[in-house]
Amino acid sequence: MASLADRVRGNGRIAAGLLLNLLVSICIVFLNKWIYVHYGFPNMSLTLVHFVVTWLGLYVCQKLDIFAPKSLPPSKLLLLALSFCGFVVFTNLSLQNNTIGTYQLAKAMTTPVIIVIQSLCYKKTFSTKIRLTLIPITLGVILNSYYDVKFNFLGTVFAALGVLVTSLYQVWVGAKQHELQVNSMQLLYYQAPMSSAMLLVAVPFFEPVFAEGGIFGPWSVSALLMVLLSGVIAFMVNLSIYWIIGNTSPVTYNMFGHFKFCITLFGGYVLFKDPLSVNQGLGMLCTLFGILAYTHFKLSEQEGSKSKLVQRP
Repeated sequence: MASLADRVRGNGRIAAGLLLNLLVSICIVFLNKWIYVHYGFPNMSLTLVHFVVTWLGLYVCQKLDIFAPKSLPPSKLLLLALSFCGFVVFTNLSLQNNTIGTYQLAKAMTTPVIIVIQSLCYKKTFSTKIRLTLIPITLGVILNSYYDVKFNFLGTVFAALGVLVTSLYQVWVGAKQHELQVNSMQLLYYQAPMSSAMLLVAVPFFEPVFAEGGIFGPWSVSALLMVLLSGVIAFMVNLSIYWIIGNTSPVTYNMFGHFKFCITLFGGYVLFKDPLSVNQGLGMLCTLFGILAYTHFKLSEQEGSKSKLVQRP
């Protein structure tokens, strides 16, 4: 009976972790969009707040022995920290200048771009089935962008830069974790303050600092509370991702991601009254089909590889 109770408690904790990740992942998108639309808080300054809160949160976590920090040479993390700045800033600029649907679909292009980068730069090979799934993903994103009545050139540029830098960052994170033998939290613990310092230097060149509309400008209490809440939720997103992968598997997190993808798209049209044409809807379905097909084939290949390793004498 005790083991059954332990299993129930364990499943309950996993369900609670998944629910928390669902809530904070969706909340961060809508909250950031709300801050941009209703308060006009500067993008890079908001990203800086996220980085600082994330580092402080990780500092508390290591003091509570949630993870053990590992000493890493700063020179090895310089490019990674710079790409971390770029990916968050450009992703937020995409959110600021696009509808939530276009923003969310543009992020789906990360998978095809990662495959291209790994194929060209790291000579990694992918099966024909995996490569074919890139067609519906890309076609769906193009359909949505073409028929988006709120389409704007600047938003598209930011979305494209966001996808490129995010893809590079994800490839480099995997490579650095393997090279330095660290997990994602240990890497982020050293990377977040470096990225914060870089943004601190860059912000005065692109945004006002003390004047109206700057990070230290005359903001209302409600605006400051929303910005601080956004930073806390951004940290909770990172922490919950790490916890889910550590307590379930990357597969569970991946499949759960599709559910969040659909809810975020739907929520954008409900909360922000973003217009949705039939052709945009078809584009979204096309992209979702491609993502599901990619996940299915990827998991099948991983299971096949595991079976071969088990059968090997």
